[in-house]
Amino acid sequence: MFLVLQQDLKKKIAQKSIIFGVTLGLSLSAIAFDNGFTTTQESAIQGSALAQFELGSLYYAGKGVEQSYIKAAEWYKKAGAQGDILAQRNLGTMYYEGKGSAQDYKEAAKWYRKAAEQGDPSSQNTLGYIYESGKGLPQDYVQAADWYQRAANQGNALAQKNLADLYSQGLGVALDNVKATEWYQNAAIQGEPIAQYNLGVNYETGKGVSQDYIKAVQWYKQSANQGDTLAQANLGTMYSKGKGVPQNYERAVELFQSASDQGVALAQNNLGILYEKGLGVPQSYAKALTLYKKAADQDNPNAQFSLGSLYVSGHGVSQDYAKALSYFQKSAEQGNDTAQYNLGAMYEWGLGVNQDLATAIEWYKKAANQGNAIAQKYLEQIDNISQKDKQR
Repeated sequence: MFLVLQQDLKKKIAQKSIIFGVTLGLSLSAIAFDNGFTTTQESAIQGSALAQFELGSLYYAGKGVEQSYIKAAEWYKKAGAQGDILAQRNLGTMYYEGKGSAQDYKEAAKWYRKAAEQGDPSSQNTLGYIYESGKGLPQDYVQAADWYQRAANQGNALAQKNLADLYSQGLGVALDNVKATEWYQNAAIQGEPIAQYNLGVNYETGKGVSQDYIKAVQWYKQSANQGDTLAQANLGTMYSKGKGVPQNYERAVELFQSASDQGVALAQNNLGILYEKGLGVPQSYAKALTLYKKAADQDNPNAQFSLGSLYVSGHGVSQDYAKALSYFQKSAEQGNDTAQYNLGAMYEWGLGVNQDLATAIEWYKKAANQGNAIAQKYLEQIDNISQKDKQR
């Protein structure tokens, strides 16, 4: 039995799966910044909801008056009580973020609902998120989907992305990758970077749409150009593998480096692989080791496997089976099948640990159950030997 220290590059270079999230926002009045404070204040005191909203915006931004979240919230509340949608939305955001008062998710939900029920798509989206997250209201994915749908139907890109997330996960709606992809597409066309990234993932994996590497690259590029680090990492993977674009290790290095510098463990590991193999950069075990450690410190299982491999081979470090075992263990426990196989081999041969055939078999089986061909073949050999022994 032997350890696997080098995976095929196409297998070892990894990608990030779909990501989910939501963004909250606050709207300020452009008119208010151009009006005089005194005139606006007089109208607000006289009961004008618009002036009250504008005065709240002036206090919020500190335009023509000393900045004060407390006074901004006071005037937004007056305008919101008269049904001003933007004031209701902004007041919800202030309560949610704890500006002008103590953070209060329930009060935030109350004001977002007022605006949402008047048809404000941004508030509908945020109310959907509150139901999804359970912050301010009991968690309810069905309600979340309903509010996201209302906002999405009005063209709100964030709601379209968030609704796609629910369809992708089967939360509050029946799991439907086709609908998820359709909503990601709607949001992506409007320039929503996470939707662009997720759409790229779906095109690359054929999830809810026919697999198309060229389209995957196109969407990854649009997201990456907006600074999305995971899109940069995945685009780097496409260049390293030559999927949807001509293989170009130098370009892959640029993209991985950009994402790596921003702390993306996936990119750190993949860039380490290129340094270890000398692809697109001068070969350097030292740089590979540094990058693997950064990614491994973030619990990236592939980087943990890579570090274990270096400690077994002694490339860039002193050979140390105990450290190799530790990294293989961490990776294996996160489901890396090659690490599981290697961990089995370490236990079988007593490398960095007391020899333990029973534990070795357990790890071989875990790797085999994930489709690891080497582990499957080895277990077959063990079974054949066992059967022959029984026949003697």
